[in-house]
Amino acid sequence: MASFHLVLGSAGMLIALGLMMVLSSSSVYARQTEHGDAYYFLKRQAVFLVVGVIGAFVLTRMSRSMLRVIGWLSLFIATAMVILTYTPLGQNINGNRNWVQLGSPMLQFQPSEFAKLAMIIWAADVLARKDKLLDQPKHLLIPFLPVTGLLIMLVVFQGDAGTAVVMAGIVAGILWVVGAPLRIFASIGLVGIVGVVGLFITSPNRMGRLFAFLNPSADVAGANLQSTVAMRGIASGGWWGVGIGNSRQKWGSLPEAHTDYIFAVIGEELGLFGSLAVLGLFLVLCYAGLRIASRSDDKFSRYLAAGVTAWFMVQTLINLGVVLRLLPVAGVPLPLLSYGGSALMANVFAVGILIACARNEPDARKVLARSTKPPHPKMSTVVDGRSTRSGRGGRR
Repeated sequence: MASFHLVLGSAGMLIALGLMMVLSSSSVYARQTEHGDAYYFLKRQAVFLVVGVIGAFVLTRMSRSMLRVIGWLSLFIATAMVILTYTPLGQNINGNRNWVQLGSPMLQFQPSEFAKLAMIIWAADVLARKDKLLDQPKHLLIPFLPVTGLLIMLVVFQGDAGTAVVMAGIVAGILWVVGAPLRIFASIGLVGIVGVVGLFITSPNRMGRLFAFLNPSADVAGANLQSTVAMRGIASGGWWGVGIGNSRQKWGSLPEAHTDYIFAVIGEELGLFGSLAVLGLFLVLCYAGLRIASRSDDKFSRYLAAGVTAWFMVQTLINLGVVLRLLPVAGVPLPLLSYGGSALMANVFAVGILIACARNEPDARKVLARSTKPPHPKMSTVVDGRSTRSGRGGRR
């Protein structure tokens, strides 16, 4: 059960740290805005977490056949929800039309976050069913690549390039685990490079971010504001940080401190030690996911665990790359840590999927089977409240 405990332990500590840092990074902003409550974002995050944990628990108890059905249903529902962003129900936030609001602001969510998980479950089922035919490119790529490509394009046209890149990384990770030949990766990579160039050329906002990334000293009060303040906060944290709740950059200097740039607040308040601890927890989680994928004797579980692990790895690297000024600014939250109901629920659901795959490892199945097997009736009896052993030819 090592994989099970590694996933549960690392994810649990990341979520707990995330709640603490959401409160620390958002309290000033929440108090100064119309909410007037320093605990506003923490309360919302806690509600989303409870819903996510309930859903994750249900997923851990589902059979593989049920998960396969869920994969197809969730793909259709997620695609329909993404399409809804192009209707009057879609909401434009920070320049991206990637939100859907159903009446009340409390019923506002980001479908692309759930689309990532739906895409992974569906792809794992399709590729597992065609496992013996995957040496043929047409069976390897169809319908996997057209369906995932359509979903990615829908996200691209929302204006959310960061999420689209994460989804493309998930597709590449799954193909790698399946064993796709390098010529396919070269072809997909070439198309991806052309697509990324096109995204930058067609968007003045993205071009501004790119030029700001190439010249960090320019426009530090505009395009380079987030990167400059984030690096200032991390640098001021030193070895041990300034202490939880004592961040100075969250007092209006750092935009999106509780969402995309929460790692900058972690670096400032917990220092290098806390930052390395966070990186260590993500490494443990990703190692556990790869361990599950390599030990699974069921192709569906293998591809499922690999897809979830690729998701966490790619999104974490992009977020950290942006915060540490190694990549141009992109709106990608840090998994399990950043504020955001849709992202947190989808991440916790994904952890539930990993736990379900861990429980399906061959050795784990044997342990769980022994723990649920009722004791043999001849092994012990209870007489007058006392347990006595019995055997063939022995005294009763």
